[in-house]
Amino acid sequence: MWGASVSNIGLDLQKGNTGFSFDLTPKVGYFIADDFAIGPEIIIGLNTNSGSTLFNYGVGGFGRYFLTNTTETEVVRGSRWFVEANAGLVGTNFKNEGQASSNTNGLGIGFGPGISYFVTDRIALEGLLKYNLGVGFGNSTTTNRLNLGIGFQIYLPGKQLADRVKNN
Repeated sequence: MWGASVSNIGLDLQKGNTGFSFDLTPKVGYFIADDFAIGPEIIIGLNTNSGSTLFNYGVGGFGRYFLTNTTETEVVRGSRWFVEANAGLVGTNFKNEGQASSNTNGLGIGFGPGISYFVTDRIALEGLLKYNLGVGFGNSTTTNRLNLGIGFQIYLPGKQLADRVKNN
């Protein structure tokens, strides 16, 4: 699986730093079992306002588990619910004219539900609501963030499909 959340709409809840931001979160996943993928992700975010700048960054890993699809849980035909969790190194740096800067760098963890709508059997549009917590050092020791990510994923053929094509 390969793709990105190309529009994370974030509400920052850090003391002295409430704002609105845009992020880009590319990720690559490998299915290690049916409906369970793991892989690396990168977080890059920038928000600039008059006199202030907010920069978010991170690198780590994620795990995603697709829930069993039944007609009762299917919102729209071709959709699948999933849960996702991540962990890694994150940082948030905030500068505002006339005020002391605020920064937190350290361990980041996040979790939340999402839904994939498969436009084709290999391409999905996705929505992911995720709570992210950063704990570490800096002049602010924690960050709390709620993200609504809208993006896409491309699901590349797996080994089983490649073996079937090779044997035919």
